[in-house]
Amino acid sequence: MKASLRLPIAAVAAALTFSAAYAADPYNIDVVLPLTGPAAFLGKAEQISLQQAEKVLAKGPGVGGRPVKFVFHDDQSNPQTAVQLANQIVAAKPAVVLGSGVVAMCNAMAPLMKTGPVMYCFSPGVYPAKGSFMFTSSVATRDLIAAQLRFFDMKGWKKIGVITSTDASGQDAAKNIKELLALPEFKELQVVADANFNPTDVSASAQIQRIKGAQPQAMIAWSTGAGIGTVFKAIAEAGLTIPVATTDGNMTYAQMTQYASFLPKELYIPSPEWLPDEPKNVPAAQAQAKQAFLTAFDGTGVQPDAASSFAWDPAMLVVTALQKLGPAATAEQIRAYLADLTGYAGVNGSYDFTKVPQRGLSDANVYITRWSPEKKTWVVVSEPRGVPFK
Repeated sequence: MKASLRLPIAAVAAALTFSAAYAADPYNIDVVLPLTGPAAFLGKAEQISLQQAEKVLAKGPGVGGRPVKFVFHDDQSNPQTAVQLANQIVAAKPAVVLGSGVVAMCNAMAPLMKTGPVMYCFSPGVYPAKGSFMFTSSVATRDLIAAQLRFFDMKGWKKIGVITSTDASGQDAAKNIKELLALPEFKELQVVADANFNPTDVSASAQIQRIKGAQPQAMIAWSTGAGIGTVFKAIAEAGLTIPVATTDGNMTYAQMTQYASFLPKELYIPSPEWLPDEPKNVPAAQAQAKQAFLTAFDGTGVQPDAASSFAWDPAMLVVTALQKLGPAATAEQIRAYLADLTGYAGVNGSYDFTKVPQRGLSDANVYITRWSPEKKTWVVVSEPRGVPFK
């Protein structure tokens, strides 16, 4: 009788061993990022953020008992490379893909995701169709610019100079500025000079001199990476000391340090709610989410910034969906779950995808910040939606 028990016991033991090994297999999530090339400052920060998120998630239940692992692919800041990587990833039929970090790469990848997998882009400058498989991070460029224009208007800075880059991010900003200034709310604002530049140009001096000659009271300079550095240097060389606003794509400590010697005297950046000390009196769940985000970087020598937040919330949102639906969840199930999600507490605000499809955040989540060289961080100078403090 004892001998007859050996085979079943051995079989059960083998099954348990197999089950434990399977449970320990990671749930891989592919991430496309610009880890090299001109946008690497964003991609590397987003990669670090996801690596820290992975450690935080490892302390929880995982996805069906399996630890989450982010698998990184370098698109080299190149749309063609992003498409090649996306084709390879989609062929494996995953339920979800994260990235890329820049408008051009996200837009290039998007056609491959029309029927899935879910694609969660980290750039605020894309505008996915309602109900699509594409979602996008943070607050829309349009809402960021609207809050910044509102701030300028209410400060009495009515004459605006604009310089945008010729890439997808700059073109998106230029389009939104034009459309917003046509609204009755901004009827008193006037663009007195408008210029653009190629982000690979070594100088923007001619454009800045032309803007200076129009005597604006404030300026919007919309580009990222090396391109915005070129603009900031031209502004400093021209002796132009008016307030300058730029995208939160430049809201990184690395850039503020690199460009410290020629940053505008008054540098404003519209930002969602990730900032360490602001806003006050947020719901407890949101305060806890932000504290978890900030604490995740303790001991790393890295200060989390806007780029960190671009990746953090999308990753947590996707993992939340997978934890609810299970590791066998399909792209359609994840898409539907996110589309109906309300009241999710993230570091950038409380998400409501029913009110703001594919994004979950609006200009109600935007605060205007000013870079403080003394404090070496961004100081909030407005209420939500860019209304200046009294």
